[in-house]
Amino acid sequence: MSQLDLSDVNKSFGGIKAVIRVSFRVPSGSIFGLIGPNGAGKTTVFNLVTGVYRADEGSIRLDGVDIVAKKPAQIAAAGVARTFQNIRLFSQMSVIDNVLVACETKRRSGLEGALLRSASFLDEEKMLRAKALELLDVFELGRLANEPSTSLSYGDQRRLEIARAMMLGPKLLLLDEPAAGMNYAEAEGLKKQIRWLRERFDLTVVLVEHNMQVVMSVCEEIHVLDHGETIAHGRPDEIRQHPKVLAAYLGESA
Repeated sequence: MSQLDLSDVNKSFGGIKAVIRVSFRVPSGSIFGLIGPNGAGKTTVFNLVTGVYRADEGSIRLDGVDIVAKKPAQIAAAGVARTFQNIRLFSQMSVIDNVLVACETKRRSGLEGALLRSASFLDEEKMLRAKALELLDVFELGRLANEPSTSLSYGDQRRLEIARAMMLGPKLLLLDEPAAGMNYAEAEGLKKQIRWLRERFDLTVVLVEHNMQVVMSVCEEIHVLDHGETIAHGRPDEIRQHPKVLAAYLGESA
């Protein structure tokens, strides 16, 4: 588990202020929601945390260590994994190979071992495939392990992305709209899987999601953005009735 702290984080693109003095703390071991209407800055925050963008001002701390200046690979190595708003699978690869690709940079046997098919390479390959199959079974994708990733339904592709992120062995998991495209039954299953993942792998989870039923059911704290600024923070029961949230996110008058 990891604790994430953002303090007065700003990010602009040209003259457009995408994130404005955003501050919040994600407690270690929590399931934390980051919500808001389209264009609120949620995915930008994810990109700042993972090093895709660099904050103009402010600090982003993972377990007390400022990661603003770190590169994406360094942040991933520190225990941060994510999924994306738009599905990013390797269409020419099988389901299991899409999971295995997440750990290519962590292989110990190296290029020479792969070329020579050394005993250490084969042992590592067996171990990684077993881990990948275990994760696929968690997401009810084990039976499809050898199928092309493009043959999966939209909801299954979403679950495959989460399985691939988990292959990195993260301490902090960032999920960007994991319920998008899922029907009611799939979303219900996703809620159980998120809770199970947190408990089974000692994770801290940050969830960006438009499905309010999912957010309100699984998140213990919720931070709300609108036009890059914080408009509310609190427990689900507080956010559900917050006038600014009703106005900005749910389209009701304050």
